[in-house]
Amino acid sequence: MTNVIKPENMSCPLPISNYDTVQLSHGSGGKMMNDLISKLFLWAFDNPLLNKKDDQAIIEMNGQKMAFSTDSFVVDPLFFPGGDIGELAVNGTVNDVSMSGARPLFLSAGFIIEEGFSMKELQRVVESMRDAARQAGVMIVTGDTKVVNKGKGDKLFINTAGIGIIEHDFSIGSSNLQADDVLIINGTIADHGMAIMSQREGLAFEAPIKSDTAALNGLIEKIIKSGGQDVHAMRDATRGGVAAILNEFAEDSAITIRLKEGLIPINDPVKGACEIMGLDPLYVANEGKMVVSVARKSAEKVFEVMKADPLGKESAIIGDVVLDKPGMVTMQTRIGAWRIVDMLVGEQLPRIC
Repeated sequence: MTNVIKPENMSCPLPISNYDTVQLSHGSGGKMMNDLISKLFLWAFDNPLLNKKDDQAIIEMNGQKMAFSTDSFVVDPLFFPGGDIGELAVNGTVNDVSMSGARPLFLSAGFIIEEGFSMKELQRVVESMRDAARQAGVMIVTGDTKVVNKGKGDKLFINTAGIGIIEHDFSIGSSNLQADDVLIINGTIADHGMAIMSQREGLAFEAPIKSDTAALNGLIEKIIKSGGQDVHAMRDATRGGVAAILNEFAEDSAITIRLKEGLIPINDPVKGACEIMGLDPLYVANEGKMVVSVARKSAEKVFEVMKADPLGKESAIIGDVVLDKPGMVTMQTRIGAWRIVDMLVGEQLPRIC
């Protein structure tokens, strides 16, 4: 008798993909990157800590909870209005560790340097990292250096990993949003992405566009103290912009997010640059902005604390959470109509961080 293999008993050794090669869009922070992570990396490295899909892993050793995160930076150009790759590398990992409410303490720094890269520029990057680490109150305690042949890299890539301690018992993460939460952002969106793009395209504006790169750990500490257990989620809106993180929130928590377009802060020069380039600022990267989801009863208190901080003085309440259509993000436009804010499919801005 011939054995019949039933489809439900078959297991594919590799995830199904529509692409034979890696595309730039696989690093965009949108749908293709989401698919790559969920269908390949999560599939291969499957474990409870990774499967939470936050920007950091929460680990516990000898009764002490810690947050651990890593990130790589390939931004082009290396130096841009408002910052550079070194400052970005420190601030980016500090922020990823901090979004769990952890207090970041230590970083590692790995450098991949192309042969022929200017020693003067390398020193400038390293000094920038030193200054950013001091500003954030963290120490760079270990690292690695590799040099690749000329033409086999692109000047300089940096990887940073960070670890911090969690000194509270609150549950903060993308799967913790609750109905009637209020969404607060700590300032204007799309500044970083448009600073990079205006530099690449040689665009000049009457008011210069600068990156918003900043370490948010000090602000986050104040948010935790003021909101306590009512702070349900925090995420910095880097690749894929605000739209990407809100879609992750909606999917992971099985809730609906409602935004109001007229409440989302954006600088006029950034808005103009987005219009010139045909970009939606909701999908443009930030490096010093985060969205906080907090229970309505504590929202005003958290909002006032954020407004009082230099990194939150332009904070705005941009929407709320309801139990309607799980996994959906909607936005009321300035003319009153509602539209779906989906996750980006393609690549708007490559090499942005």
